Amino acid sequence: MTTKLTALLLLVLLTAGCTVGPNYKRPSVDVPGTYRGATLPDAAQPAAESLGDQKWWEVFQDQQLQGLIRTALQQNYDVRIAATRILEAQAQAGITRSDQFPAVGGGVQAVNERYEETKTYRAYDTSATRVGLALAWDLDFWGKYRRASEAARANLLATEWARQAVVSTLVSDVATAYFQLRALDLQLEISRRTLASRQNSLQLTQKLANGGATSMLDVRQAEQLVFTAAETIPDLERRIEQQENFLSTLLGNNPGPIARGTKLTEQPHEPEIPAGLPSSLLERRSDIREAEAQLIAANAQIGVAKAAYFPDISLTATAGFQSSALTSLFTGPAGMWNFGGSLVQPMFAGGKIRSGVKFSEARQQEALLTYRQTIQQAFRGVSDALVGYRKDREFREQQQQLALSAQDAAHLSEVRYRGGAAGYLEVLTNETNYFAAEQGLAQAQLNELVGLVRVYRSLGGGWQQ
Repeated sequence: MTTKLTALLLLVLLTAGCTVGPNYKRPSVDVPGTYRGATLPDAAQPAAESLGDQKWWEVFQDQQLQGLIRTALQQNYDVRIAATRILEAQAQAGITRSDQFPAVGGGVQAVNERYEETKTYRAYDTSATRVGLALAWDLDFWGKYRRASEAARANLLATEWARQAVVSTLVSDVATAYFQLRALDLQLEISRRTLASRQNSLQLTQKLANGGATSMLDVRQAEQLVFTAAETIPDLERRIEQQENFLSTLLGNNPGPIARGTKLTEQPHEPEIPAGLPSSLLERRSDIREAEAQLIAANAQIGVAKAAYFPDISLTATAGFQSSALTSLFTGPAGMWNFGGSLVQPMFAGGKIRSGVKFSEARQQEALLTYRQTIQQAFRGVSDALVGYRKDREFREQQQQLALSAQDAAHLSEVRYRGGAAGYLEVLTNETNYFAAEQGLAQAQLNELVGLVRVYRSLGGGWQQ
């Protein structure tokens, strides 16, 4: 009894073992107290609330846009490929984890032989039937397989975060493409409205010229205004159809028309964006979490490499029944078993093990630098997006004032021309300025909305479901 207990305790000790290699500890990083470019209240302390914490349907309130994003999340090929990679990583983690357990196999063998008579031996028949189980267990005493499983789980986590990054990118890409489409719609609407107005003005100018009240020069200048507005329409129609094709591809569909919702000028958005605490970005940004998971995997691989310095401890065992008669296979003295163990210590490998450890350590340092670089780039991305959104909003406000001023100037010049106080060149100049100001305002409104999307993505929003 004592012998069996001792053997059991020894087996438990062997299977428990130890784990070589460094345990992971999150490295320290330089986190700024505030985002550069963020607008802070009088207290000059950032609030914990952040736009990145909001769900994408809370940020993008256009019902049609929400429907497009939902379709894209279901059908987009990049998202589906990323999901398949998660399944691959799950299977790989299962394969790696299985190395920690014993391998057990069973088999049945039946042999029947006949030997012909010779000068030395008489003819005889022989038969044997064997049923048995075999066990082989490479004990994980140094933690090689546990470290490998740790790395596999970290790689699985990295793959899951990579999928979240794809989702976040897709949400922002669909929103940006939709806003660009609505901006093209607005520009086309401006062009068509301007064309209709200028055609009416051309008809009036032709009547005045036919009556001798003005010259053909005014008619030609009025025609230039008409042609300037008309030439933009085919180009905008081309760009709209191509933008629809691009958006359809993001949705996982073949090229086709896209339904519209709220106008570009009516898209709801807050003038000031809460950025939140910079430290929370480390937990919210999926690319940072992916880089950290890759660092954890690289750190665990050091333990796998160092375990090669130590001996491999293996256990083998077989048990079964063997008999020359099938009827007596499981009776009588037919039972058989054996148990053994082995210990193999590496003696000389030409520097292979040492180089493997150095390789793993270098990979870990590379992953560490990548992790820190990803964080630094994330802070820069947030700061660039915040200042970009603020300046885009200020530019749009000034462009709005410019468009109003140009509209008034075009109206006054038309009144002055009809009253005979100005030539048509003044009308031509002010109409051209007004048309350019309207198109510029549409672009400025688009830039402001795209800036909002950029801030939301930089703050780590979009992947939360």
